[in-house]
Amino acid sequence: MKNTKYIYWEENSDWLGYLEAFPDYVTQGSSFEDLKEHLKDLYLDLTNGLIPSVRHEGELVLA
Repeated sequence: MKNTKYIYWEENSDWLGYLEAFPDYVTQGSSFEDLKEHLKDLYLDLTNGLIPSVRHEGELVLA
């Protein structure tokens, strides 16, 4: 089982959120549980190449 962090908030009775590793892709749900399901689906789409031109974060080690 894999874990990933996400950011979420409630706005006008909707729940919005995004995956910490993919902040460009916000999703929403009608409840907190619904939002989590949408986030799981979004994660699968992003990591399986179903969404084109996904930006990634990296870190360089500088000597």
